[in-house]
Amino acid sequence: MFTTSLIVATASLSSAFAPIPATTTQTSSMQLQGSIQFVRGLEEKNVPDVKLTRAKDGSSGIASFYFDNPNVFDASTSASGEVTGMFMVDEEGEISTTDVNARFANGKPQSIESKYVMNSPEEWDRFMRFMERYGEKNGLGFKAA
Repeated sequence: MFTTSLIVATASLSSAFAPIPATTTQTSSMQLQGSIQFVRGLEEKNVPDVKLTRAKDGSSGIASFYFDNPNVFDASTSASGEVTGMFMVDEEGEISTTDVNARFANGKPQSIESKYVMNSPEEWDRFMRFMERYGEKNGLGFKAA
């Protein structure tokens, strides 16, 4: 998958999580797997494009998420509740952001863009632990730009 040393080596570059080859071993334990939710309790099944930026000194960073046709827009899930943020849930708990924007085409929702801002090295490390779990579950791997 990806390691801390790789993250440190590319910390000042724009980075992304991208699909990895199917030959990668997937984690089987549900406890280790992360999920993203826009409505609490409703897992988003659409896997986003994720881009990362980090300050050269490691003091802050931003994760940008792009979901094309997320299932939160499906008619079958609309009764579950309203989008109140993006919640990243794993065995350590939850991290969240309210910086969530929907994009519309011809009056219909098409995509969601969201940003998660990290203001400390500890927040960056926590986010990367979540992304490692989420990536293992969804076939994503860390790829330097």
